[in-house]
Amino acid sequence: MIVGIDLGTTNSLVACYDGKSVKIIPNRLGEHLTPSVVSLDDDGTVLVGKTALARSLRRPLSSAAVFKRSMGTDREYTLGDKKLRAEELSSFILRSLKEDAEVFLGQKVDEAVISVPAYFNDMQRKATKRAGELAGLKVERIISEPTAAALAYGLMDGRERAKYLVFDLGGGTFDVSILARTGRIIEVRSIAGDNYLGGEDFTDVIEQMFCRKCGVSLLAATYEERAQIRELTEKCKCALSNAPAAVMECTVGGEKKSFAVTAEEYEQACEPLFERLRRPVERSLKDAGVKASEIDEVVLVGGATKSAIVKKLAAAMFGRAPKSSVNPDEAVAAGAALQSAMKQRAAAVREVILTDVCPFTLGTDVVHNNGLFEESGHYLPIIERNTVIPVSRTQTVYTAHDYQTMVCVKILQGESRMTKNNLCLGELNVPVPSKPKGEEAVDITYTYDINSLLEVKVRVHSTGLVRTMIIKGEGNKMSDEEAKKRMEELAYLKISPRELEENKLALYLADCAYEEATGDRRLTIDRYISAFERAMGKGDAAEIEKTRRELIEFLDSLQ
Repeated sequence: MIVGIDLGTTNSLVACYDGKSVKIIPNRLGEHLTPSVVSLDDDGTVLVGKTALARSLRRPLSSAAVFKRSMGTDREYTLGDKKLRAEELSSFILRSLKEDAEVFLGQKVDEAVISVPAYFNDMQRKATKRAGELAGLKVERIISEPTAAALAYGLMDGRERAKYLVFDLGGGTFDVSILARTGRIIEVRSIAGDNYLGGEDFTDVIEQMFCRKCGVSLLAATYEERAQIRELTEKCKCALSNAPAAVMECTVGGEKKSFAVTAEEYEQACEPLFERLRRPVERSLKDAGVKASEIDEVVLVGGATKSAIVKKLAAAMFGRAPKSSVNPDEAVAAGAALQSAMKQRAAAVREVILTDVCPFTLGTDVVHNNGLFEESGHYLPIIERNTVIPVSRTQTVYTAHDYQTMVCVKILQGESRMTKNNLCLGELNVPVPSKPKGEEAVDITYTYDINSLLEVKVRVHSTGLVRTMIIKGEGNKMSDEEAKKRMEELAYLKISPRELEENKLALYLADCAYEEATGDRRLTIDRYISAFERAMGKGDAAEIEKTRRELIEFLDSLQ
């Protein structure tokens, strides 16, 4: 049995598809939300969920929360005499959800589709898969949280054509995704986000306001006092969603502290967070080539979107009330369950085609001439973020030094213009003939698919030598042979757009027209050819088809 899991920063959920609809599976307490908290009891027993949350308020030194933000890092959390990493702590949550699902379904659960923030990088996604494996789950598919939420909305509202913007603000992460639905096809157009922005940051604002007004130092407070302050500030934040003001009282250092705040004061204090929310929204619209006015529905997802000030901000940004017909806390889990049903080819959803995108740019390291000298350590994008997957792209690079005999291809992931600020996934060394710099060329081809498989192929022009490396997402159980076979299946993607007959014909006709034309007409033909060539350089099939059609239509008009 395959289930869908929303592994959240604050709360986690598990859901299944029963053949007709999505069911959110209740935990052992009969509740849908399981707090993402782990605590170690005095006898060494691991506590998870609501019990762990209750214990953490009095035993913070043997408890851990909000650890999702540290997925894929080396940070360790100390619980009593044990040190645990984020994926190990997450595995306890996943194991608890797995056991709840098995009790509810009356059968063994051995596989799950797990959601992650859209902007989780390769290391964070690998850590999530590791957590699933530690919990006894096979995790072949990872789905982005906003994609999962949009999938839930897209299959439940019955619309044939629509553009959605999913505004997903959870406890610790923020994601934006723009999707377009056409019949049974749901296409992800772009994703953006902030992995360090969520409801916890809005609680921080209240906490800082309280400390400032009441003269409290968290560094001087005891662990128990800090836990109490955190609990009360969270309640104060929730109260401000339904009232114009809230009052908070607690005892710190033996002294009773009273704090009153209005919703207006709180909203003003949150302005820096609002600006951080706006940036990914603007970026996703730009990447998708969509105007805010062209969005049919703004969908709110994540517990933090239940806040009145967040709803107000979303409404102001788009000039309309956002949609929340699916429970914001449950939408991601519902979408993950639908993805699991698609994987099992459930009759009701098997005709749905879901296209996803690469959430981050993949590239390599090159030497760049800055006009004064050649500077190493520059990032050359090969597959741009928000490219529909599966995809294959090729870049040609040239030797940077005289008589070098080796080209080192660094496989990088990220958005920074400098290599050092991006994540290195691996290296591939390829021997080249010793020649003056710039006289030897190599083609670097990246092929990336929905199973987190990245194939890197380097071909030396003069010798024809080819070196290949396949980087598998950790937790991916494919053997090397299976991975190689999968990449052979994607061979059609690796054909250069310039080698396709319709593109060759269009360029030939355009060149002929250019040679025959003069003056302004020649300049106009050149603009159309340049747009077509730029599209082929990017390798985006839809853009290539569009610019080719425009070029042919213009050439026809000349006749």
